[in-house]
Amino acid sequence: MPDSRAAPQESLLDASLGTTQENVGTSSLTDGQTLSKEPLSHALKLSTPEKVKDAQLNPPEEALWTTRADGRVRLRIDPICSQTPRTVHQMFSTTLDKYGDLSAMGFKRQGTWEHISYTQYYLLARKAAKGFLKLGLERAHSVAILAFNSPEWFFSAVGAVFGGGIITGIYTTSSPEACQYIAYDCRANIIVVDTQKQLEKILKIWKHLPHLKAVVIYREAPPMRMPSVYTMEELMELGNEVPEEALDVIINAQKPNQCCALVYTSGTTGNPKGVMLSQDNITWTARYGSQAGDIQPAEIQQEVVVSYLPLSHIAAQIYDLWTGIQWGAQVCFAEPDALKGSLVNTLREVEPTSHMGVPRVWEKIMEQIQEVAAQSGFIWRKMLLWAMSVTLEQNLTCPSSDLKPFTTRLADYLVLAKVRQALGFAKCQKNFYGAAPMTAETQHFFLGLNIRLYAGYGLSETSGPHFMSSPYNYRLYSSGKVVPGCQVKLVNEDEEGIGEICLWGRTIFMGYLNMEDKTCEAIDAEGWLHTGDTGRLDADGFLYITGRLKELIITAGGENVPPVPIEEAVKTELPIIRNAMLIGDQRKFLSMLLTLKCTLDPDTFEPTDNLTEQAVEFCQRVGSKATTVSEVVGKKDEAVYQAIEEGIQRVNMNAAARPYHIQKWAILEKDFSISGGELGPTMKLKRLAVLEKYKDVIDSFYQEQKNFQVDLTRC
Repeated sequence: MPDSRAAPQESLLDASLGTTQENVGTSSLTDGQTLSKEPLSHALKLSTPEKVKDAQLNPPEEALWTTRADGRVRLRIDPICSQTPRTVHQMFSTTLDKYGDLSAMGFKRQGTWEHISYTQYYLLARKAAKGFLKLGLERAHSVAILAFNSPEWFFSAVGAVFGGGIITGIYTTSSPEACQYIAYDCRANIIVVDTQKQLEKILKIWKHLPHLKAVVIYREAPPMRMPSVYTMEELMELGNEVPEEALDVIINAQKPNQCCALVYTSGTTGNPKGVMLSQDNITWTARYGSQAGDIQPAEIQQEVVVSYLPLSHIAAQIYDLWTGIQWGAQVCFAEPDALKGSLVNTLREVEPTSHMGVPRVWEKIMEQIQEVAAQSGFIWRKMLLWAMSVTLEQNLTCPSSDLKPFTTRLADYLVLAKVRQALGFAKCQKNFYGAAPMTAETQHFFLGLNIRLYAGYGLSETSGPHFMSSPYNYRLYSSGKVVPGCQVKLVNEDEEGIGEICLWGRTIFMGYLNMEDKTCEAIDAEGWLHTGDTGRLDADGFLYITGRLKELIITAGGENVPPVPIEEAVKTELPIIRNAMLIGDQRKFLSMLLTLKCTLDPDTFEPTDNLTEQAVEFCQRVGSKATTVSEVVGKKDEAVYQAIEEGIQRVNMNAAARPYHIQKWAILEKDFSISGGELGPTMKLKRLAVLEKYKDVIDSFYQEQKNFQVDLTRC
């Protein structure tokens, strides 16, 4: 760790440091720090048509990919992707012209909601950019952020890009070792943290980070004065020492085909890969990807969204941060304990017009409603079940009809509208999910509440959405249609029309940082991204995901078995099951690991021993009195085990052939979790980690088979 608070040499600053600008206006975020409005004239100058022309592509002979942080790529411009390439600053400048006085961000301080306008947002981002430059931010190096969603996350991210750096998010749940890997790989000059807990992680690994010059902390004060550790207020003060013109030179030199964001994959199959996204990736997707999801510009309707999913993941970053700037949305920040229970309170207070959640979040909401209903009076419970039943039937039989029967309208008026209001969804017109598959059970549940869940499909490597559903573009169980301006093809299709999904367009990433071999595996010679996902397209162009190539199980008999459809069939057949993972690669038969639906600890978000209300109801229905996981698994509850066996046999009866049958299974003592290592940060199943962790259980499935083979050898 550096032993001096003196800032390193500023390699991006060619101009000498000038005096502080005259200051007007205040922001509560900087405890009375003042913001100069003079930089607004710089934004207007830099956003003129002449400057847009200056930011055009580099010569066409450049490659479609690079693995260098300072590299440039040839943009995939063709008639269907014709938007003039723009930088993030140009996008923000246009927003400033249109929506400068509108509220950009809402946040709670001491129980009261406060707001920041787009004009204030822009000024804060510029000030942060100058502060980063003063601390030694170098071109194509990173500002890494290890913090929960907040206004500081947003203007630090935008400021990093304005300053010629690369924004890199790190999951707050990351271990010090994981932080070290990413901060070293992205050559982070500055790391922004929100709490002492996160600061301690960086202090522990600082000596292994040769490019790290400073850490900035904002939600909590550092425990003591430390060299090269600054508060956000100090960062902003340092920014006053850098002339506006010096920042303008850096902004004006930026090109749309340069990297401005790094999104690290969750590392489910090895070390995380740094997905390099260009300024054009961000600005094009923020516009066209969101349009495909029916996100409205503020002049028609200002969208209100709640930011709570990790911004280090592409889904939240493109949806909350970049799309918000593009259309002038108001982004309201949830509390850090959002996923431990406070999210619903925020939703009620904010009443978003658009909302996104990973499947596990929607499942948690579903389970909470089920628990409340189970504890409600008989009449209310019956009314809810009736209302959801008639509404689900209508939504399944006539999904596109605007003419609702009287019974359905009555059910919605008397019951369902009140439920949606209690959830904070009274004004929500669009509810999205992505990042992982969602069960039919969950989709049906919300259809019963008259809440359609619109799927999107994309990867970090596609800057987020490459396919989108919307109120005008919806088909149950599908991931929607390709975003206009993008392309898709399926390769190596089988007789059912299922093949690997390959994508092309302005969403496609620049390459993996420092990983040429991985980049060449992902992008073929013609520039198509091979996703590794398998799917099919129906006659109308709706995409249905069927699994992943790497997840494809090839049995010892040579049968190719996609695990996801079988796993989903088990969860649908047995509502007591939360997770089901199929085993059988290079094995003589298929087996399965199961976990039961249990409640989550409200403080730690960890699985508890208590079964959910739905799981208890299942137990009662089959003749068991069990209310905990340990009662079922520890005592091998005969009624529950028999019911699960019968359910799996029903799944086997519907299988295409005998090699698709599940022959053995086991219930694990604890549900999968992030801390347990079975799930990634977005609740995606880490199959290799599960195979390793439960190796003994899996081997026991095949032990008898192995003994039999040994006996044969002895004969």
